[in-house]
Amino acid sequence: MSHASSTVPAAPTSSSAAVDVGTNIVPIRRALVSVYDKTGLDRLAAALKAAGIVAVSTGGTAQALKGFGVMVEDVSEVTGFPEVLDGRVKTLHPHVFAGILARGDRSDDLKVLADHGIARFELIVVNLYPFASVIDRDGCTPADAIELIDIGGPSLVRAAAKNHQFTAVVTGPDQYDEAIAAISRGGTVLADRRLMAARAFERTAEYDAVIARWMARHAGLVAAASEPVAAAVEADEPPLPARLTLSLERRLALRYGENPHQTAAMFAPADTHLGLAGLKQLSGKELSYNNLLDLDAAVRLAGLIQDPGAVVIKHTNPCGAASGVSVEAALATAMAADPTSAFGSIVAVNRTFDAAAAERLLQPGMFVEVVAAPAFSREAVEALTTRPTWKASVRLVEVPPGDPWAPTAGLELRSVAGALLAQRPDETPDDPARWRVVTQVQPAAELTQPLDFAFTMVRRLTSNAIAVCQGTSLVGAGVGQTSRVDAVRIALEKAGERACGGVLASDAFFPFPDSIELIKQAGIAAVIQPGGSKRDPEVIAAADAAGLPMVFTSRRHFRH
Repeated sequence: MSHASSTVPAAPTSSSAAVDVGTNIVPIRRALVSVYDKTGLDRLAAALKAAGIVAVSTGGTAQALKGFGVMVEDVSEVTGFPEVLDGRVKTLHPHVFAGILARGDRSDDLKVLADHGIARFELIVVNLYPFASVIDRDGCTPADAIELIDIGGPSLVRAAAKNHQFTAVVTGPDQYDEAIAAISRGGTVLADRRLMAARAFERTAEYDAVIARWMARHAGLVAAASEPVAAAVEADEPPLPARLTLSLERRLALRYGENPHQTAAMFAPADTHLGLAGLKQLSGKELSYNNLLDLDAAVRLAGLIQDPGAVVIKHTNPCGAASGVSVEAALATAMAADPTSAFGSIVAVNRTFDAAAAERLLQPGMFVEVVAAPAFSREAVEALTTRPTWKASVRLVEVPPGDPWAPTAGLELRSVAGALLAQRPDETPDDPARWRVVTQVQPAAELTQPLDFAFTMVRRLTSNAIAVCQGTSLVGAGVGQTSRVDAVRIALEKAGERACGGVLASDAFFPFPDSIELIKQAGIAAVIQPGGSKRDPEVIAAADAAGLPMVFTSRRHFRH
């Protein structure tokens, strides 16, 4: 078929002057259809065929439409130019874009179309190459990803959305019902086209945001934190990006926010399904805003524990945490640390939640709001959803492991009034090789693991924070205090007799030696803290006088 006026209607025909000024109805006579995802294309094709609409298309979409009996014109016949550069250039041509962008109420626009033999498009149906899903595939190279960056598709969508007063744009199979209804009733109305345009710009913004985040990683602007690093490496981290592009979609509509009078929802970047963005609720009531805040604290702390571990969270702070030979053993120890606070808590584990762990939660007098795990065994789900009296209330949530920070350029974001704060997440494991004993007496060798565990716990407590651990179990915590000595006092009171022979960790330095006497009286066997105060010599001297071993880590873990 040649590109001639007999096959391509010229602009000044009825197709060009088709706008109903009174109702803003634009009849659809010619559509450009180019879709990667062909879901539902048969239904759209049936509507196009029934209305006698000519579809301009290319490649696999053209073949599919022809198979459904639609009148199809190849893009190369419209442009008078073949596809080139392995398909990189197909639709980028004035005969396409002028037909999309021409304003139907402008005589000069219509004259340009007539002078050049260009026909208008009243409908653009385009969905984009699935860049987000492709880059997540195993073995996807940068070259593969770059080839999947769609150029023509977003250009077509943006052009149609810009000219929505006269051109309708459909960007996904989820909009086909609207398009089919418009075709059936004789055309689109302005309100429909305006809504379609808004969705189209959302889609292209989301698409570009995904590519921008991938390019930031590809260009080395994003630092992944997963292994212990030396101070020199930390100093050489890539700078934070000058601009952070986010496109967020609503994942969960919540009943309300922190309080019933606040509306709330959970949003996440469209291309991430890790961390809480990819949670799968297996049972129970809907999750609340506060549940999600507690879940975040629980899952992140559980993820820092190397051995099988369990964490019990209340109001974003752990009231119990432990590691053990199994999830069930760790859970038993964690729940026993503070049974009163554990009632109605959030529980997270770092391994599959199995039947033995479920039996532990089924003990009399226990109740939890949410249980989170990377996976649940079938037996555990059956037990927890059928046997306890609170079976209808407990929420079982699978949270997929992986790096949840990639979609935000490796940054943890936090809102403040009118802005966002961004920082590298405090997820990098501490390196004990960098620690140093600053007191005359050394900690006993058997305290090495408890000290490491305690310093891991304190990094997820709200500052000022103190953690008291017995072995690899958190037995006392002082959180959110304006005075560090008050945090020490609260943590020791929580631990009680269990403090004796245990270890104590502080998230930041001791500004005064006043805490040392309290720590010694409680029978603590060793202390670990970052150091860095100008009064460090006084604190060290007090520890030496008390015969208390003290370790400096040179790394602070504030959490506000």
